Amino acid sequence: MGVDGETVEPGWEVDPDDEWGVAVIATVGRQLKLRREAVGMRAAEFGEAVGYGEDLVYKVEGGKRIPRLEYLDRADEVLGAGGLIAAMKEDVRKVRYPKRVRQLAKLESQAVEIGVYECNIIAGLLQIPEHARAVIGAAQPPYSPDDVDRMVAARLARQSVFTRDPAPSIHFVLEETVLRRPIGGTMVRRRQLEHLLEVGRLHNVVLQVMPLSCEVHSGLDGRIEVLKFPDGTAMGRSDGAFNGRPTSDPKQLRILELRYGTIRAQALPPRESLAFIEQLLGET
Repeated sequence: MGVDGETVEPGWEVDPDDEWGVAVIATVGRQLKLRREAVGMRAAEFGEAVGYGEDLVYKVEGGKRIPRLEYLDRADEVLGAGGLIAAMKEDVRKVRYPKRVRQLAKLESQAVEIGVYECNIIAGLLQIPEHARAVIGAAQPPYSPDDVDRMVAARLARQSVFTRDPAPSIHFVLEETVLRRPIGGTMVRRRQLEHLLEVGRLHNVVLQVMPLSCEVHSGLDGRIEVLKFPDGTAMGRSDGAFNGRPTSDPKQLRILELRYGTIRAQALPPRESLAFIEQLLGET
């Protein structure tokens, strides 16, 4: 329940610029309405049965609201759909993430090599939920609670890349200053450091730390990401170069790979990096 006793709406607003998402949610809403009317239930009656308000039911059926997955499960049960409504969860699961995040996740899911340098935050692929929530919640102007939930879920969903088979080769370089900042509080920082050690010990992951003792390096302009694919193509982006837009231009990719390779050479070696994180953990 909300602070005023109102039922919390189970979902997010549909991004009007996400054409595929709009089409999916419109189809889901239409199917829900047809099924509800086929069994002779009014919207208010159906809402009471699934535990949500009548207004929310109309928003979902009108394609204006992305339902949470449990909403579809309850609807399937209440309407006796025999799994037909629940079967729509996979598409809804994808739509609930912002379009740009879906695109990034798709690229990461296809890559055989992923290289990421982060200068201001811990890379999203490495963030624990509490850390991600603190980082996203710090934005100004602030996101709505629903949007924060949606963005955190999207960020965590990308981490399925670690369980892919065959596993991609993944490399991270993180700044020491980021590891020292107690984002989310002391206990969250501790759990985040523990998670970094866990991921950094995976057979397909290399984690390096850029120490403060390195006065200058090639990543001072900002974030760098380079993805390589099975067919030999690649994609890269950088905050400081090419305005942060993804690029597959061979000349620009060579520049990014040169910068990223130099950063790796300037950072602590992998074993020393994990030992350094263990040291930071011992200081918390």
